[in-house]
Amino acid sequence: MTDFSILIQQWYRLNKRDLPWRSSNSAYHIWLSEIILQQTQVKQGLNYYLKFAEKYPLISDLASASEDDVLKLWQGLGYYSRGRNLLVAAKQVVSDFNGIFPNNYNQIIQLKGVGDYTASAISSIAFNLPHAVVDGNVYRVLSRCFLIDTPINSSKGKKEFKNLAESLIDSKKPGDHNQGLMEIGALVCKPKNPNCQNCPLQSKCLSFSKGTMLDYPIKLKKMKVKTRFLNYFIVTNKTHIIIKQRLKGDIWQGLFDFPLLETNKKLELAKGCFLDQEIKHILTHQHLFASFWIKEVTGFNLIENEKLIKITDLKNYALPQLLVKYLNQSDYFIR
Repeated sequence: MTDFSILIQQWYRLNKRDLPWRSSNSAYHIWLSEIILQQTQVKQGLNYYLKFAEKYPLISDLASASEDDVLKLWQGLGYYSRGRNLLVAAKQVVSDFNGIFPNNYNQIIQLKGVGDYTASAISSIAFNLPHAVVDGNVYRVLSRCFLIDTPINSSKGKKEFKNLAESLIDSKKPGDHNQGLMEIGALVCKPKNPNCQNCPLQSKCLSFSKGTMLDYPIKLKKMKVKTRFLNYFIVTNKTHIIIKQRLKGDIWQGLFDFPLLETNKKLELAKGCFLDQEIKHILTHQHLFASFWIKEVTGFNLIENEKLIKITDLKNYALPQLLVKYLNQSDYFIR
């Protein structure tokens, strides 16, 4: 074991957060937590983990769920492909592995939605296999400690950091090493306000010795943010409303929303409708400007993929967080 790993594990034993999936070596629960926490902070993902673990205590329970039920439980967490992949992977475990979660990296990475990071985390934590994890926290800690200026979002950088992480891991306690390294990144080696004075790796950190912590990690320029103008039409007779399920090929696949017209600029007027709300919604690579137009009718003409439901039943459908936000603040719906 390297001195680097000793310092990590000593700190981890004393400072790790008390999180429910850490009280068990259950591969299912570790996998569940890892999928939920992809691109999600622990404070936001924790309640979702608890809801899923309660409703689906076994992976066979999850595999038997409908996609609508899973997406409804996932509602508000974002990146909905994770929820869809979660269900597909659970079905894979049941059909391909007789309902027993696979116990090695090569089989785990075959599951839908599982990449190198997640497969490494499950392998090391649940099965004590020496596979190093590399996530945003690990990139930050390693780049600062070893003054690595290779961009972390480049092919070269990903390979370089993975090789370094593999060389540092403790083969006897890889799970504690990996979790400790990620925990240091989450709690101590933060992006903007690193707590260097209380960092167990301070003596090993080259950027600390030079005072250049905030210069790392290095990233290539971000991709251009796309701006979209979404016009939702709430067609209603005040008791019923039209909704539709989103199809493949765009954000929020499988979720329900209202009839939608996308325009290349803000729509100033919609014939026969009145404007209820305008909401700006920020996603990673998209800025959405949504206008919600209400059209009151006495009869309905449905087209493909639309369905008529009671307004009071809206809560039973998985909706994008943008629509949840609108419904929660619209006087038309809460009056």
